[in-house]
Amino acid sequence: MATDTSGSIPASASTNATAYKPRYIDIGINLADPIFRGQYHGTQRHPDDLSAVVSRAKEVGCHKLIVTGSDFTSSRHALEIAREYPGTVYTTAGIHPCSSSIFSTTHSHVETNGHTMPCDPDPSQPIPEDDEPDVERTASIISELRTLIEEARGSSAGPSPLVAFGEFGLDYDRLHYCSKKIQLHSFAAQLDLALSLQPQLPLFLHSRAAHADFVGLLKDKFGPRLEKLERGAVVHSFTGTAEEMRELMDLGLYIGTNGCSFKTTENCAVVKEIHLDRLMLETDGPWCEVRPSHEGWKYLIEPPKAASPAVANIGETGTADNAEVTSNGTPLEQAQQQARKGKQQQSKKPQKKEPEVPERWKTVKKEKWVEGAMVKGRNEPCMIERVGKIVAGIKGVTLEEVCEAAWRNTTKVFPVGE
Repeated sequence: MATDTSGSIPASASTNATAYKPRYIDIGINLADPIFRGQYHGTQRHPDDLSAVVSRAKEVGCHKLIVTGSDFTSSRHALEIAREYPGTVYTTAGIHPCSSSIFSTTHSHVETNGHTMPCDPDPSQPIPEDDEPDVERTASIISELRTLIEEARGSSAGPSPLVAFGEFGLDYDRLHYCSKKIQLHSFAAQLDLALSLQPQLPLFLHSRAAHADFVGLLKDKFGPRLEKLERGAVVHSFTGTAEEMRELMDLGLYIGTNGCSFKTTENCAVVKEIHLDRLMLETDGPWCEVRPSHEGWKYLIEPPKAASPAVANIGETGTADNAEVTSNGTPLEQAQQQARKGKQQQSKKPQKKEPEVPERWKTVKKEKWVEGAMVKGRNEPCMIERVGKIVAGIKGVTLEEVCEAAWRNTTKVFPVGE
């Protein structure tokens, strides 16, 4: 599976930069989370607005969404959503490492009311390592997962909306959900299933603070160069080191970036090294939004527009060089007085502070939801345009180069069409 990652992919020969319309594929969006139906921890806080979420995504050029399946419930819900939005929504199916306690003899899956787990590490007490894998339960889980995948692949007349196996892998940042021992068992069992599928599915992988074990298991199952991996794979929501990222690229894997990839200066330095021909974009909503505290936020802030020379001269001297009248024939001195008077009047009125990063849609708290508004703190696929812009800013390339490379990489790995 290892391929040459020495260079970047040139942007496609599209229109010139001024006319370019960005296009995105969100490779990781948790639309099966009840939060996108207005449900928060079992309580209906506002009407189901999933259709508006999909509409906003399309408005920014995000034409395809791959909905993450992280357990049986979300994987099945994702398939239902794909049937609602054929040709736009695609899905994955798998058991997330944080959902993998179901493989254990002593610990059941943590109840989350159908919600996906937040992406931030949790300092809670880890689950003890004294639990053991349940052989019978594992066989049942893998059999059920195989059946789900086979039925999804054969249920539609056209191409199946199920385009990847996952999300699965290892997460040592959140051991309060599942112990290392059980995560390793879950990952190995699912890798065996992925390897046995004919044809294989691309893999949607998760690795957090577990790089050595993660790569070790991949090599153990697919060979030292992942030569048995037929369809490719992406390590999504990457937050590891540059060295780890380079090893993944050298193995032919792709790297998914979202808001969690831009938190620190070190994170951004890693993003800068991702080769364009290994790059994919995602939001991982409703989590992993880009926040003002993130290092990458600065790439969203538009530089102030420079004043024209005439305006600059007026500001410094009160008069303009080489000009006595305005463009509409008003004496310049009179126009200056009117402008100063207008500013004085405006200064008496309280002015609402403009956001440093423009917002396309009104954002409100869930308790104050109104139709057409985004919900504060609920990351959406339309925010992928911010991910693309930050990656372009970090790498010092155009947005078009980023979008086209990510689009090409994604359609190469996942059968979502052009």
